[in-house]
Amino acid sequence: MKTLSEQIESIILQHGTRGMDRLRNSLTGGYCQRAAELLLAHKGVVLMGTGFPVSDSFESDGPIGAIAMYRVLLHLGHQPIVVCAPPIADVLARSFLTYPLPIDSWEASRKIVGRIVAELNPSLVMSIERAGRTADGRYYNMHGGDITDKTAKFDLFFHECDCPTIAFGDGGNEIGMGNLRHAMDGMQIIPSETTCDELVISTVSNWGVYGVVAMLGYLIKQDLFALFDPREIADYLFANGCVDGVTMLKEPGEDGFPLESGLEIIAQLKSLIRNRV
Repeated sequence: MKTLSEQIESIILQHGTRGMDRLRNSLTGGYCQRAAELLLAHKGVVLMGTGFPVSDSFESDGPIGAIAMYRVLLHLGHQPIVVCAPPIADVLARSFLTYPLPIDSWEASRKIVGRIVAELNPSLVMSIERAGRTADGRYYNMHGGDITDKTAKFDLFFHECDCPTIAFGDGGNEIGMGNLRHAMDGMQIIPSETTCDELVISTVSNWGVYGVVAMLGYLIKQDLFALFDPREIADYLFANGCVDGVTMLKEPGEDGFPLESGLEIIAQLKSLIRNRV
């Protein structure tokens, strides 16, 4: 199965321009399998963070994958809860179980996160393309812009929760990428220092979600891709203010790639799994 997971990882790392394929050499292969096994082994409340702030909105990479994973988790018997701040919290609350995490200072947010953890007692915490805290205590986008005052401090869950954590990232400044901090010298990014138990890297974080979904489907012998439609999800998000985080356009895309690129990644994953069953 490790070989299959590594094949999946090769698919989700296609078309990369930001160095994730190089960072792959610093991760032990099989991370999609290990993330899938964590999800299967820890049923219960799963706290999900997503929604990278872009101007006064949020980008599509992350929320598309988060909604897809939300539906998969429901199918698997979990209780997923998206923990985030406006504006994405307002958009997702219309159709998904959400819990508000206000944008505040690190110390003020720590108290809020502590209350949420005590109330919800999560079995697992997951971050899908969330900005991660850096060495100076601030948060930055891919261009080095300071977004601290627009970012809810979701990485506190990775500090406060006594449960497994999974993070998805594609650039180096996301929650979880602290696992590879030692390997990011020379990259054009201000790296996150927040670590996780299992890090899933891919060219687009949504594609990392698809990789774990593929591995989950293989392990339980079900087509989990039938549970969601990325195009329908994207249409909903873009109709509610979402933007492509690279082009800044309100046209369905993810990190500068047309939505069709992600759909092709799914097609390749489905073909790979189908040929291995």
